[in-house]
Amino acid sequence: MSTDTRTITVGIDGSRSSLDAADWAAREAQRRRLPLRLLHAGTEPAVPGGVFDIDDMGDIDVPAGRTRAALDRAAIELSYAHPALDIIARRTATPAVPALLAAAVEAETLVLGSRGRTGSAGFPVGSVALGVAARADRPVVLVRAGELPEDERVPVVDGSPPSTAPYLPVVLGLDPDASADDLIGYAFDTAAVRSAPLHVVHPWTLPTSTLRPWRHRYPGTTVREHRVDGDPGPRLLEASARAGLLVVGRRAGRGPGRAARSLIRHADCPVAVVPHD
Repeated sequence: MSTDTRTITVGIDGSRSSLDAADWAAREAQRRRLPLRLLHAGTEPAVPGGVFDIDDMGDIDVPAGRTRAALDRAAIELSYAHPALDIIARRTATPAVPALLAAAVEAETLVLGSRGRTGSAGFPVGSVALGVAARADRPVVLVRAGELPEDERVPVVDGSPPSTAPYLPVVLGLDPDASADDLIGYAFDTAAVRSAPLHVVHPWTLPTSTLRPWRHRYPGTTVREHRVDGDPGPRLLEASARAGLLVVGRRAGRGPGRAARSLIRHADCPVAVVPHD
């Protein structure tokens, strides 16, 4: 993956979930040392003007009268929270799904918000988020409303700042029937960027050689395999309660399967949907 031209891109629509997703995306951009791109798509709310950039020194060039717009507010708030981050805010009248799909082509990761938890039924995922996650050419991370920076780290018990705590594990759900190098590579890379352990949940039928080259490529990443009989979904859902990110795959050209959709709705942490062959 190139870090020269790609970005972490997040869709902004003014909702609480999209703003929490933008905060998660800013942290991911900082971890990966990539620019953060904020994208508002569609025709509402109507906002005059075009594009403004926030450079890596935190300087802001915003046309007068636009600071109340959701996109502008998000960019300004994130620039104060992450002053060294290169932030680019853009708006397009193109409908949300095609605009986000086009943006994903140039993104390392596309980040979208989902609404908050509503009890045992899980949390609803909007048609835009599901439509993009089902068709994007790049990984799409779905972040629920209310996600906080400390939620991706080990709980602090000694009074030290939460930002200094180690990251929680990255959990990968692996289908042994798929040729999933893109999926496995994304999970290993994400764990390495965070210096987090990687927990791989897969059926007993997974060949032992599947993960061997990745362990060699990422020798500093602690890998734990959890082999399960039957459907790994319940084990993945259980693991998500103690994870910083859940990574699941989908076949290129297809949407997420039933198991992946269930995990997207019910997982207790952000979910990355990664297309693979």
